[in-house]
Parts: sequence; structure tokens; C-alpha cells
Amino acid sequence: MHRSIYCGAISLDNLDENVTICGWVDRRRDHGGVIFIDLRDRKGIVQVVFDGDSGEHFADADRVRSEYVLQVTGKVRARTAGTVNPLMSTGEIEIYGMCLEILNHAETPPFQLDEYVTVSEEIRLKYRYMDLRRPEMQKALFLRSKVTQSIRSYLGKHEFLDIETPIMTRATPEGARDYLIPSRTYPGQFFAMPQSPQLFKQMLMVAGCDRYYQIAKCFRDEDLRADRQPEFTQIDVEASFVNEFDVISFSEEMIKEIFSDHMGVDLGVFPKISYAEAIERFGSDKPDLRIPLELVEIKDLLVDIEFRVFSAPANDPDCRIAAMKVSGGCDMSRKKIDEYTEFVGIYGAKGLAWIKVNSVKQGMDGFQSPIIKFLGEKVTLDIMERLSVEDGDIVFFGADKSSVVSEALGALRNRIGREYNLYSHSWAPVWVVDFPMFEKLEEGGFNALHHPFTAPVCSVEQIIDAPQDALSRAYDIVLNGFELGGGSIRIHDPLMQSAVFGVLGISPKEQREKFGFLLDALKFGAPPHGGIALGLDRMLMLMLGAESIRDVIAFPKTQSASCLLTDAPSSVESEQLKELGVRLRNVGG
Repeated sequence: MHRSIYCGAISLDNLDENVTICGWVDRRRDHGGVIFIDLRDRKGIVQVVFDGDSGEHFADADRVRSEYVLQVTGKVRARTAGTVNPLMSTGEIEIYGMCLEILNHAETPPFQLDEYVTVSEEIRLKYRYMDLRRPEMQKALFLRSKVTQSIRSYLGKHEFLDIETPIMTRATPEGARDYLIPSRTYPGQFFAMPQSPQLFKQMLMVAGCDRYYQIAKCFRDEDLRADRQPEFTQIDVEASFVNEFDVISFSEEMIKEIFSDHMGVDLGVFPKISYAEAIERFGSDKPDLRIPLELVEIKDLLVDIEFRVFSAPANDPDCRIAAMKVSGGCDMSRKKIDEYTEFVGIYGAKGLAWIKVNSVKQGMDGFQSPIIKFLGEKVTLDIMERLSVEDGDIVFFGADKSSVVSEALGALRNRIGREYNLYSHSWAPVWVVDFPMFEKLEEGGFNALHHPFTAPVCSVEQIIDAPQDALSRAYDIVLNGFELGGGSIRIHDPLMQSAVFGVLGISPKEQREKFGFLLDALKFGAPPHGGIALGLDRMLMLMLGAESIRDVIAFPKTQSASCLLTDAPSSVESEQLKELGVRLRNVGG
């Protein structure tokens, strides 16, 4: 068996050539004495014609059905003017079939593979090997391969070393839950699958490797969303003797090169905004800058009013009151506003106040709202002036704990931007910087906003005395409202690392037990270092305009973290569990 060319690669340049192609039957049409077969491989589809002069091969062509695997030899010829198909890359030519061999038969497929057929994701994942034959999925896997080649080429050119780190390691308290692997040789003990190669790449910096990268598999046992998977792939990068500017620069250059080379897209300037500004203006540290809507703080205007719904949060330092103007939104129906009120409730908001601006000139008579009678004329007009409202606008309000207002209005901003197609441009990258080092927990104590190995801007003494005021040397890259990746300059001083662990409530004893190897390594000449991890799956999802990262992974898990193709996870034999020293309790209970 010998294939001389891919189906989708044949063009007018191959006229009158004898070619041998292999692939799957996409469609077969019998036009009475002439059989047309569209043969498909990963490069595309080409039309093959068999007629009565093909002898026994015509009879074989008559027997083939959808998804049969064929080898065809024939001559490339131009299609007649009336039969050219401009929708196919091979639409100007066809192959006159001279020889056909059926390499394998196929049962009736569980679903049609053409792009116009809608099939449930459950069926697609159960028969993933069939789903992957579809042109959209072939395109996704092809782009993924090309992008990873570009990443390796770029980082290799800049002298980064491709080094693999262990998949079996020890559990670390990084927030989300680890997948655990019981050890047969150490009964009662467990390995953990890594949520990231974080500590190992820091060890490589201590080891003097200087520049490391890895296209790394990572694992997180957490509740899933459309852009999450229990196992995912990240572009993991670390370098020594660098600062924030260095890491941001080479990451940005690499991302711009990928989008330019593979999509013909110029991402342009990557602005930088602080975490505080992102939350204040957009209600999110993952702002979608394609949407022109912004949150405006109006807390100071409501301090002295009697209306407790606003005056109480206006006088509470832990609360915020923000307004968001939607230009031209005055014609929103009451039903739509009720929908949005219910929507912000998901984020803890107790309601959604609003004012419609029918006529600015008419003052209070030009506004329509259930709340203006409680606000009074002066406060209402002051708010309208601050927001620079115009006729036809609608203004939404949030008044509650700062986090509730930011999350609720931030999510509403994204929803309105999507539903009313307010996007001002196609691509909007942004770096978010100056993150707080810690977030305060409701039950007391602190949590690391990124991870506990992120370097703070301040001194050891300041971290211990005022952890709530510390900023970190972290940076996130956001594209169209999705966090594409994040990184930081790391702690390379063991005293600082111990101080940060202390703020997080990790005792000296626990520090030794869980991170002794890191603290020891930092004592032996650890260089200043930092890096970034970029989500490969998420980047490809954005590049392809896919709904979910499951559409850019060859064999993904479902939303509930199962594999329908292999029926995993599955039970195992009791003997195997016994050998591992594992006993199951309350299974299914």
C-alpha cells in the first residue's frame, strides 16, 4: 500500500497525474452508471469518479458505504465549468478512478460527520474516535500541533531548556484538591498528581538550569466549568535573574507571534492595569476589555440619604456602591430587567436597582425608576452627572459587600456585552498587575491570592506586621475576559518564604514536613527567579472560537470529570485494593 498524496492536497498543479490516495468515504452518490465518492483524510476531501469503464472497480465502488476505508488510484482531471465546487479546496479538480481497494468496512456511524449535524456532546464523547474525524475537530488538533511546535521553536530559540518534571509527587496545600495515588511499596502513603510543576521548576532554577520550559500535564480534582478540565495542559516557563518586565515581555512576544503566524491576527498593544483598578472599573480581575461598559463608584454621594438600602453600605468600609451605565439600553423590557435581577442573585446580590433615562432635559420627570423617590432630586442628579448619562440610557446599581457588588455587576457587564453585542473589537489582551499578596478569609486568617511562593513587594517585617497591605510581584495575562495564564517573581529568600508560610497559618513544624526540601534549597544560593504558566487548552479555545476547552482536547473528560469513551473512572478488583492497602467504605452511600 502506497499513498502518493493527501486527498486535500490535490490541486490544478496535479492535472493529468496518476495519484494514489487513502481515506474514508465522506459521501457516495450513484448517478446511474456514474458513481461519485467524496474521499476524506486529515487534509481535506476530494471527489473521485467511477464509471462503467472501471470494470470490477466500478462494482466495488457500488458496494462502498459511508466511512468505509479505501485506497484509490486514478488520474487527476479538471472539472467542467458547471461542476466546479468553490466550497471545496479541491473543487476545481476530480479524480477519474481506475483502481479501488476496500481496506476496511464500517458499520453505520452513530451520527453523521458533516458539520451541519448537531449531536449531543455525550454521544460525541462516547464515540470520540468518530467525532475526531469531523473537519472542525481535525482543524483543532492540527492547530494544536502547529501551536505547540511554534512554542517549542520560540522558547528553544531563546535558550529555554525543555525539561520534564515528575507526575508522581507529594500533596501540597495549593487550594484545589489533589488527585492521590496509593503507594503499594509504602502502605498507607500516597503520591499526588501535580496541580502544576511549580516547586520542581523552582528547584531547577536553584540547580542553575537558568531557563526552563515544559508543555506540562497538570491535574486538579475540582468542580468543573466550560473552560476547566481535571487534566489540562499548560505552557510552563521559568527563568533566573529576571524581573516582572522580562517575563511579561517574552511571554507577550511569544503570544503575539503565535496569533500572528497561525491566525493572521495582530494583538497590538497589551495594556497593564492594576488589580485594584480592574476590580473598581470592571468588577473582575479578568476584565473583557472588548466591552465598553464600566462600573463607577458612587458611594460618597449616598452617605447622608435616609434610604437604608443605600445609606447602610455607603457608611460601611467593607461595602461599595457602584453604578453601570448602558448606553441606549432604555428600551430594555421589564422582563429582561427581571432576568438580570435574578442573574445577579447568583453572585449574592439581593436585588438590582435601575434608572431609565428618558430625557435628561426634563430632570426628575425624565427619569423612570422605582428608587428615585428614595434618592431625592439632588442625589439622583449628582449620580446622573457623574455617569454623564444621555437620553436613552439605563443605569444599574449594586450596593452590598464590596466583593458581592464587584462580582455581580462584573458578571452582568459581561452578559450585557455578549447579549447586545457591544464588543468594540475582536481581541483585547491585558496584563493585570499589582495583586494583593493575600486575601482575608471570613473565618479569619489569610489565603494566598496566587500561591504561597509568590514574592511580595515589601520586606519580611512588613509581611509579618501588615500582611493585608502587602502587594505581590504577580501578573496575569487576560484575553477577552479569560485568564490565559499567570505568573510571578518567586520568593528566593528562605526567611521571606517562612514568613509568608507563617501568615498563611502554616506552622514551623508543618513547613518542615511539607516544604522542608524547598526551604533547604533556598539556603543554597537560590537565584532571583520568576516565570509564568499559560493555559494551552484555553488559548486554543479562544483561537478557534470554541465553546469549551473540550473541543480542543483529543480525549477530554465530561463536565463531571468522567471519560465516556473508556468508561473511566471504574472500579478495580478487590485483590488490587488489598495489595495497595486500601479499603473502600460507604461506596455509593
